[in-house]
Amino acid sequence: MRPRSKRWAEALRQFPGGVNSPVRAFKAVGGEPVFMERGLGAYLYDTDGREYVDLCLSWGAIILGHADAQVGSALQTQAARGTSFGTVTTAETDLAIEIRRHYPSIEKIRFTSSGTEAVMGALRLARGHTGRDRVVKFEGCYHGHADSLLVKAGSGLATFGSPDSAGIPGALAELTTVLPYNDAEALRGYFSEHGRRTAAVILEPVCGNMGVVPPRPGFLETLRRLCTAAGTVLIFDEVMTGFRVALGGAQALYGVRPDLTTLGKIIGGGLPVGAFGGRAEIMDRLSPSGPVYQAGTLSGNPMSMAAGSSVLRRLTPERYRKLENDCAVFAARLSEAFRAARVPVSLQRVGAMFTVFFSDRPVHDWRGVSGTDKARYSRYFKRLLKRGVYLPPSAFEACFLSTLHGPAEADHVAGAVREGGF
Repeated sequence: MRPRSKRWAEALRQFPGGVNSPVRAFKAVGGEPVFMERGLGAYLYDTDGREYVDLCLSWGAIILGHADAQVGSALQTQAARGTSFGTVTTAETDLAIEIRRHYPSIEKIRFTSSGTEAVMGALRLARGHTGRDRVVKFEGCYHGHADSLLVKAGSGLATFGSPDSAGIPGALAELTTVLPYNDAEALRGYFSEHGRRTAAVILEPVCGNMGVVPPRPGFLETLRRLCTAAGTVLIFDEVMTGFRVALGGAQALYGVRPDLTTLGKIIGGGLPVGAFGGRAEIMDRLSPSGPVYQAGTLSGNPMSMAAGSSVLRRLTPERYRKLENDCAVFAARLSEAFRAARVPVSLQRVGAMFTVFFSDRPVHDWRGVSGTDKARYSRYFKRLLKRGVYLPPSAFEACFLSTLHGPAEADHVAGAVREGGF
């Protein structure tokens, strides 16, 4: 077997930056990435046979643990029947029914092959439904690599966006306004001037792509009222939080119903998938029922549908109550370990996702996230990696727990933290 350095050198020859998704390159934490070979339960195993407690879990997609036997059986059964047809299947309907059972806001749904695709479809649909062009997003919220959403905020109450990536036309970025997350006053100021020209507001109801940042009390409710009054479509991007922070996602947890929802991660049981859905009057604007075109050759892929159904059918309220309790205990053990190591942190958790911010105060927005100690996170990441804990290789990401993370894993991670050295 090739040494890790040679494996990385070969990957660099094959792929831009050596990877097929940027965060995997370890640029934010330094060093060479670890090549993983397999996963089992709460653990990952690299190509050299080393074991790691996995707190990344395919960025939240694995809620029942790696290599779940029932998911494997469902995939084997489907693979024997065929992996892709490009036709309608009953498996699509079965998974749609299972999702809608827990999301009353979703009256109709459409599957895609990724979360980015789901967001692109939802935004196009909102524009087609309202006849408006402008979209609002929030600083620090990531919604995939769709062109119109890769923008950053400037100064002032509400700054029209500028491209945050090469290859994006400035004219397209100018149709996106970026507001500060958790700032109700900025919301009201924007809507008083631009609300009637705005097609959609999209946000992560619980931020996960800048680390876990919950909404302040009243923030989501204010946004819902303003969107309703202006006739603006409210889109909750629950690609990460859907079936993760609660059985019914963040919208169930906070009691705020969006017009459209995007989903991903868990609904495919670890396979590539996405979906968007919502009010029937809006969804019926999609082709072939309506004039808004959206399509995907592999949308509703039988393999993803089989894996997703296998997982969702086993996600019960009782299971979430236990997961919530286990995660609370895990977070408490971790906080205690940081205190023992005399390292000030803000550990922020919602459901089965959390982030350790190296900060002596809670974080509520992108400005707060930007002020955390990223160099210390890098040292923390490397220290725990050596001790068999796999964290997200970025200070701006969430950690996740599965139903198979228990006291043994909590002991291992807390013990590694207590040793300090970062």
